[in-house]
Amino acid sequence: MASAKVQRIMTQPIGFDEYMNLVLDEAEEVSIKKKTRKSLGRILLKGDNITLMMST
Repeated sequence: MASAKVQRIMTQPIGFDEYMNLVLDEAEEVSIKKKTRKSLGRILLKGDNITLMMST
């Protein structure tokens, strides 16, 4: 079995479309296991890749 990457994207959404594709500004990739953060800047996250969204 392949090991799944446990990560989260922390950011504020600035736009979306009817397919739930999101434009995210000042995004950070947070690795839960390694306890690291990586700055990503402005990104487009495809709706297919979204599992859960929640307010912090």
